[in-house]
Amino acid sequence: MTGLAGRYATALYELADESKALDQIAADLATLKAAIAGSADLQRLISSPLVPRDQQAKAVLALVAKMGLSDLTRRFVGLVARNRRLYRLAAIIDAYTALLAEHRGEVTATVTSARPLSAPQTESVNAALRAAVGRKVAVALNVDPKLLGGLKVKVGSRLIDASLAAKLQRLQLAMKGL
Repeated sequence: MTGLAGRYATALYELADESKALDQIAADLATLKAAIAGSADLQRLISSPLVPRDQQAKAVLALVAKMGLSDLTRRFVGLVARNRRLYRLAAIIDAYTALLAEHRGEVTATVTSARPLSAPQTESVNAALRAAVGRKVAVALNVDPKLLGGLKVKVGSRLIDASLAAKLQRLQLAMKGL
């Protein structure tokens, strides 16, 4: 792992491994990432250079405490806030998840759908990805209403776009060619 997010994620991974809390930290980070993705106010708070560092840290630490995240996660988020790196928190979480998946021998796949997938649909996608890849797959589910329907699946550097929006775009380009 290189870059800022990789260095922070590696440090957190090593601390979590020493504490035997890899899965707990992964769950905490997933909860935190969902909270960030679900709140425009929180996104503005962590990305704004106009908010003083101490206020930014205080607000984020209060949120983390209210969410009931583990002590290691709270201390880590506090360190990131003090170092004025909260704007990279989502990338750090992604890097940590990738490290954990690599440690487990899993491949990470990102599945984006137009609407949230039901439990049977999620299991079906997981099974299809396991069969296609040939080993364990850690699936991250995202929702993007702009897709209109279908799925976008990214495994490593490969992207399979079977969304309705992409099909309509290809049809539009084909019709312009005539």
